[in-house]
Amino acid sequence: MTSAPVPTVLLVDDEPGILSSLRRLLRPYGYRVLTASSAAEGLQTLEHELVDLVISDMRMPEMDGAKFLELARSRWPDVMRVLLTGYADIGATVAAINRGEIYRYIAKPWDDADLVLTIAKALEQSSLERENRRLAALTKQQNQALIELNASLEDQVARRTAELAQINAFLDLANEELRRNFMVSIKMFANMIEMREGAMGGHSRRVADLARRLAATLRLDAKTQQDVFLAGLLHDIGKIGFPDALLAQPVSRMSAEELVRYRKHPLAGEAALMPLSELQHAASIVRSHHERFDGTGYPDGLAGEAIPIGARVLAVVNDYDALQIGTVAEKRLGVDEARHALTSGRDRRYDPQVLDAFVEMLVSATTDAVRELMVPAADLKAGMVLSRDLFGHDGTLLLAADYVLDGRLVGQIQQFAQREGVLLQLHIRADRRL
Repeated sequence: MTSAPVPTVLLVDDEPGILSSLRRLLRPYGYRVLTASSAAEGLQTLEHELVDLVISDMRMPEMDGAKFLELARSRWPDVMRVLLTGYADIGATVAAINRGEIYRYIAKPWDDADLVLTIAKALEQSSLERENRRLAALTKQQNQALIELNASLEDQVARRTAELAQINAFLDLANEELRRNFMVSIKMFANMIEMREGAMGGHSRRVADLARRLAATLRLDAKTQQDVFLAGLLHDIGKIGFPDALLAQPVSRMSAEELVRYRKHPLAGEAALMPLSELQHAASIVRSHHERFDGTGYPDGLAGEAIPIGARVLAVVNDYDALQIGTVAEKRLGVDEARHALTSGRDRRYDPQVLDAFVEMLVSATTDAVRELMVPAADLKAGMVLSRDLFGHDGTLLLAADYVLDGRLVGQIQQFAQREGVLLQLHIRADRRL
């Protein structure tokens, strides 16, 4: 049995001390480490070596890391890309994300454990994608073989069909892993702003969970609910270039100059997310979540139902949490105070229908105990409502509480349980109401 090849990591930085530090950090993990002191040297190395992951500094003479990773992506798209950068300016980082399609950026000075974990995850995803391409090519080959089979050879046809089914099962598993990795990447993206510590910690996840529940309460379609959840996780991504002092400042205490910069973060957030087709609807929600129902918000001055419904949902939930953690005003409000503050903005700041549904949802959450049943996968029906969040084996959120199951999803859950041979049971609301 042949052992797996040793992953090759290319380090590109014009500072010898940085390269030495990185080599020492990676030495215990058994990677094959190559170094280059410039972008040009890095491109030459990629020409002659099989590289799995390249880590490049942003600031280098002659060619910066953003341009280097863009060229690397165009010529060697299978090589994973990580960018080392300071919190200098959002423009350069967004450019690198958009053009170079980097896996992640790491702030300098880096945290050793975080950098090692990022490298391991990047190499794991690279291996998974490579295996997925291999299986896809194998499926294509098997399909061609099936076409060429003699129709009279029923035994061969049956055997080949069974093999193809097995390969498709492998592909399903690989695609499921890619989906999970996508959600992990989204959460890593959301954590970029929360890594800066302070009152922001946990804000994005709380907003995402509440926004998802509110969207379900309003009976928005499943796709919109998912877009609202993703936008909640990523709504502050446009702030990644803010200095610490601005992040720590409540909006009420910002100067006119600081407010001008602050109000550009929805546009920067949309620009960062738009290149990913799966996030384009979430990006439009991020752009508009600071619009006001009376038309006096930003960045576009939209009013009423011209504001996307997802943005109207996110506006209410975001302000509810922000009032409690002190990012709107210097004084932090309690739960009841925050709810009353939202109510005072009805018809002006917030969509009254969305606000009323949110207040009712909050009141119900504190006064009504949810009655629930444990329902086996085989007995699930369209229209049933989850009473608890559903998590995967790796801890990722698959479906949020109050999610309404449709026929397609019920079928997928039942097929998964049957294929894996597991006794899968879900927590379902006994009253079957949102």
